[in-house]
Parts: sequence; C-alpha cells; structure tokens
Amino acid sequence: MTAIAESGTAPRQAARPPSDNRRRVRKYTADQVPIGSVLLRMFTGLVVLVVFLLPYLIMFFGSVKTKAEIRSVDPTYFPTEWHWENYVTMWSTPETPLAQNVISTLVISLCATLLVLVVALPAAYYTARFRFRGRFVFLFLVIVTQMIQPAVLTSGLFREFIAIGILDTWAAMILVNAAFNLSFAVWIMHSFFAAIPKEVDEAAQIDGAGTFTVLTKINLPLVWPGIVTAVIFTFVASWNEFAASLVLLTTPGNQPLSVALTKFVGQYETSWHYVFGVSIVAIVPVIILFMAIEKRLVGGLVAGSVK
Repeated sequence: MTAIAESGTAPRQAARPPSDNRRRVRKYTADQVPIGSVLLRMFTGLVVLVVFLLPYLIMFFGSVKTKAEIRSVDPTYFPTEWHWENYVTMWSTPETPLAQNVISTLVISLCATLLVLVVALPAAYYTARFRFRGRFVFLFLVIVTQMIQPAVLTSGLFREFIAIGILDTWAAMILVNAAFNLSFAVWIMHSFFAAIPKEVDEAAQIDGAGTFTVLTKINLPLVWPGIVTAVIFTFVASWNEFAASLVLLTTPGNQPLSVALTKFVGQYETSWHYVFGVSIVAIVPVIILFMAIEKRLVGGLVAGSVK
C-alpha cells in the first residue's frame, strides 16, 4: 500500500508548478502605435521646439555680429564673422554702467523675493489654518491687488517715496516688487497649506510642538512645491519689472537691466548687437535659477507625498 501511495503521489508531485524562486519570464506585447503616428508626434515636437527657440537663437546670433552686419540690406541669420568681443565691450559702453545694473537687478530681485517669503508664509499659514472674522474678505482683497499693475500707481508711488525719502533707491523698488507679488505668493501657498490635513498639526501639538515649530518643522516640508512656485514667480517678476523702475529710479547705476537695455536704443541709431548681448546676459540668471531649483521642486513633491 505504501508503494501504491507513493506511486500515486508521484505524478501529482511532478505536476506541481515551478518554484517561485525561478525567474519568471515576462512577455511584453509589441507596441501597437503606428510608425506614422510616432513620426508625426516627433515632427510636431520639433516644430514647437523650433518656434520657442528661434527668437533666442536669432538674438544670440545677432549678439556676435557687427553693427554694420545687422543693419545690412541683405541680412543673414548666421554671422559671417563671430565677434565674441561684443560681450566684453558692452560692459564699458558710455550708455550705461552695465555692471552696476546687473548688481542692482540682483539685489532688488533677491531682497524682494526674500521679503515676500517672510510676509507670505505666516499669512498663508494663518489664513489656511484658522477661521477669523473677515477671512474671506481679506483673501478677496489679496487677490484683487494682483489685478493692479505697478504702472498704474507710479505717480502716487513717486510722491509717496519723495515724502518718505527713499526715491531713487533700491529700497523703493524692493518694496514695490514685494508688494505687487505678495498677493500671488499668499494665494499659492494658502492652497498648499489648506491641502494639509489638520490632524497633522494636531498630532504635532499633542507631542508638545508649538505653533512656530508646527509651521517650520511640519508644514514647510509639505508645502515646499508651493514655496518654490512663489519664489520663481516673484523672482522672475521682479527681474523683469520695467515701468516702476523707469519712473522711480533716475540714477543710471541704480536702474535694473530692463531699464538699462533701453539706453542702447537711440533716436537715430541703435546698438542692436549690445541690445542682443544684454538680453542674453539677462536671461542667464533666470535659467540658472530654474536649473538649481528644479531638483528641489521634485524633491518637495516626493517628500510631500511620502509624509
């Protein structure tokens, strides 16, 4: 009987599926997308890329041309001779102190961005976490200020800064840029704070954390993508601001690059090779900011999803 039992179980043992330790071979189905559709998508992407890059390429090629070649009756896209010295000589032109303009733009943009973060972070956290009388009216007034442009208020700001005594100073433009970008920063970070469950704050408070600790240690890592968005928007808007700077800053060394760029455009003659060169220089810091902050943006998104 034992032999029969063993012989009876042998076929069943042989019929068992292979061990889980053996590597299973996955069978992937072939891509069913037609080659024509793939080529069409690639062509569309290249067209979009060229449309967006072409103005910058023309500007770059123009920056290494001579003034005569740019004004030639028979223009060419590519320079016949590459004059890289344009990027050196433009720093010592009599039209404007370009080096001081770059420093002014950096100081104004960085300080305005920092001031916006210092004010917008607690404001966004408080409006998202606490209910108080007039909360919706306050948020409505915040978003209404985003619709007002600095150019509309330049005359009033001019007289106000004269009375205060800060006209034609970096402080004036720092306050202007911070004020007109504050509403967007508050709104974008308010939405991120409101998306965090209140139970997270309550759990931290049960463990003995105060309001400031909850804000800095618990909430800030979760709203990092919103902070990055506010930083990028504020910095770029401050970097490109023109109308208020043109009116409030009269000293050439205090003016930002957006105003200094117009000094190369004269009534009878325009130094287009310098205009293009300064434009390229003005683009570089913004590109560096995006490259430096991209990883932190992705890291903040991942950290927020994990926590």
